[in-house]
Amino acid sequence: MKIRIFGLAALALVAVGCSGGDGGGSSSSGGGAGGLKVGVVFDSGGLGDNSFNDSANRGAERAKKELEAVINHVDSRSTKDFEPNLSTLADRGSDIVFAIGLSQGDALKAVAAKYPKVKFAIVDGTVDAPNVRCLKFNEEQGSFLAGYLAGLTSKSGKIGFVGGEQIALIEKFYAGYAAGAKTANPAIEVLPAKYTGSWDNVDAGKSDANILFGQGADIVYGAAGRAGLGIIAAAKEQGKLAIGVDGDQDGIEKGFVLTSMIKRVDEAVFATIKDVKDGKFTAGTTVYDLKSNGVGLSDMKFTQDKLPPDAKKKLDDERAKIISGEIKVPTTEDELAKYLASLKH
Repeated sequence: MKIRIFGLAALALVAVGCSGGDGGGSSSSGGGAGGLKVGVVFDSGGLGDNSFNDSANRGAERAKKELEAVINHVDSRSTKDFEPNLSTLADRGSDIVFAIGLSQGDALKAVAAKYPKVKFAIVDGTVDAPNVRCLKFNEEQGSFLAGYLAGLTSKSGKIGFVGGEQIALIEKFYAGYAAGAKTANPAIEVLPAKYTGSWDNVDAGKSDANILFGQGADIVYGAAGRAGLGIIAAAKEQGKLAIGVDGDQDGIEKGFVLTSMIKRVDEAVFATIKDVKDGKFTAGTTVYDLKSNGVGLSDMKFTQDKLPPDAKKKLDDERAKIISGEIKVPTTEDELAKYLASLKH
């Protein structure tokens, strides 16, 4: 197992084997004709989600500025657009093409085989191919801290969770969140999770959050892409709190987003582009975790008045326990059940 440290953000990457025509608006920007050519196919939530896709775009824009890369990106209106979008960017002579989101896994598997000389990377997905790097995150670790803070902060004794699709990836967010909340406050009630069934349906996110707020939750964590904007809107309307995800969403509705579980997709994208430029690209999986600052919480600069006095110290203590291995954060509901049972002993 090979460990590499990326300079600016000091992100530790654990390299292991992977197990494994435009469908939307497109644009191009960047350095001169001789610059590294980078293609980015966004997930269905698209740019402007203040979350997953926007974070990926920040990494690409940083590469344009610092590495003089030429960026071509395409929005995808639906899953059927993924394969033609990936193929189009490969045909344009891209040195590397990013598939943003695990939903693009099947499409990328097909496209990567057709373009063996093009390098590809996928965020959250698993594609076992010699020209594909899989970029993954230990979301459960950051979600544990988000849940722990919710457990410390909740006044109603009830909190909620809204996911996009009910899949293994989002189960990691929920399991970590519930484990953290119960660690902070064993008496807290984590209401049954809601799922929008979509990454871009803002109205569904708002509706699900309103149901949870109506059931007594005063904090709702959303892991639902653009749909999470509806959760934040509901929190403001109800005078409650949301927890943002992927990017720093604290400023969307100041004072109504307790914190955000930040997932450094931007750094993963930038580091991969830099590897291509430096001739260091390798296939396989790179994992970003709490120790490497690949996941974590925002600064909570708009909600300091809502935090318990000792919240920061307690969060730091829990973070240290996760990094040391003293706490093994669950990633599935079965693991969560075992973890919760261990708290009772």
